[in-house]
Amino acid sequence: MATLKVPSHVPSPSEDAEQLKSAFEGWGTNEDLIISILAHRSAEQRKLIRQTYHEACGEDLLKTLDKELTSDFERAILLWTLEPGERDALLANEATKRWTSSNQVLMEVACTRTSTQLLHARQAYHARYKKSIEEDVAHHTTGDFRKLLVSLVTSYRYEGDEVNMTLAKQEAKLIHEKIKDKHYSDEDVIRILSTRSRAQINATFNRYQDEHGEEILKSLEEGDEDDKFLGLLRSTIQCLTRPELYFVDVLRSAINKTGTDEGALTRIVTTRAEIDLKVIGDEYQRRNSIPLEKAITKDTRGDYEKMLVALLGEDDA
Repeated sequence: MATLKVPSHVPSPSEDAEQLKSAFEGWGTNEDLIISILAHRSAEQRKLIRQTYHEACGEDLLKTLDKELTSDFERAILLWTLEPGERDALLANEATKRWTSSNQVLMEVACTRTSTQLLHARQAYHARYKKSIEEDVAHHTTGDFRKLLVSLVTSYRYEGDEVNMTLAKQEAKLIHEKIKDKHYSDEDVIRILSTRSRAQINATFNRYQDEHGEEILKSLEEGDEDDKFLGLLRSTIQCLTRPELYFVDVLRSAINKTGTDEGALTRIVTTRAEIDLKVIGDEYQRRNSIPLEKAITKDTRGDYEKMLVALLGEDDA
């Protein structure tokens, strides 16, 4: 469930564009007006506002926002205003340039989007960077990371609910054998994770638990805690089976440590507000005994805080 709140009566794109133009005029920028508009429009509505603004003002709204805003608030507004495919392309490109925990960002984009959404991201990547996402991922990775990540970003999964239980049994057995032998990067393991539908993968892992008495993630916890590839593999499985738990872990890490990880916090809120941020927020509260909105307001300030709270559907608009 989404948290985005769009008013029952939405002004026309031209009215919104004119209001945004007025927010940039005079002494200082009217950040509250910007939030009141953009944080309460759907992706399609934001796209039309951007088009209309360009026609009326002769400049991309994103460029104007970039000039007028600063810091974490600017980042949140810019990511939110981008079309979802453009946003994912930007996040993926940034991840290829900072090769540490950015592995997780690439995996996150590849595994928590539908096949169509991932295709749109790849198309946007072509248009924006004049090369393919798989080309950049392959160029910036090596070994097991390359094998897994290139396979994930090029995936186009079946999205239906039909499953083959015979196949699930066979592949559960195969995966168990590979884990037992610590062959975590085996080609068959990567093939299954990068090509099977989410329904099929869930059926396989349910069979795995029935046959071996523990969840696959529990089995993988027995590996080396410092093995970064194994950590990526665990996150991949979590994103494909229970993405809300993955996002809760990312948010908890971003908020509950010395110094907020604004990059991760902004990414999760802006990419999930129109999809499942309500589910993520409910799970966050269940596991941490504090509402996500309160956790965020304790760690953020100013216009940045207002923007995140608006996307959580917790402001007064």
